[in-house]
Amino acid sequence: MNDVTTPPEELHPPVGRQRVVQDARRHGLAIEIVERPAAGSLDEAAALLGLDPADIVKSLVVKRHDGDYLFALVPGDRQISWSKLRTLVGVNKLSLPSPEAALEATGYERGTITPLGSTTALPVFADERMTGKRIALGAGEHGHSLFTDADALLAALGATVADITDPLKPRA
Repeated sequence: MNDVTTPPEELHPPVGRQRVVQDARRHGLAIEIVERPAAGSLDEAAALLGLDPADIVKSLVVKRHDGDYLFALVPGDRQISWSKLRTLVGVNKLSLPSPEAALEATGYERGTITPLGSTTALPVFADERMTGKRIALGAGEHGHSLFTDADALLAALGATVADITDPLKPRA
């Protein structure tokens, strides 16, 4: 028996893609969520989506030295420049948290993380190379990707846009 005074969204809070869609609507952001097969790498995901790796944006949760978190949005063909990001944020130490801590901070598992619908509003720092493009990023659930206009996303999130990345180093 349901408590008639409790709103339905509190009885069944939105999860995954539902949170993403609701948050995009709140921001007036046009998005498209597509189902895609599992991918073993970013290059494979890009091929499945018909994109260049640079057009897939990694949403990384970064831990500040004081225990707070932020989002770093990084094009797929780049990696965080820790020195650039530390300078921009104004801190001496940043790190990637454990998968469990990232889940607790955002409500999303690694591989599904997006700033849209995060259970905690975190500041967003985005690499300048993603501007002016249609991009794909996590959609809140495995097997799905979110497409949107990068400039509209960054404006909706109030993101700080700067050079925060370096080219990917070749894997040994």
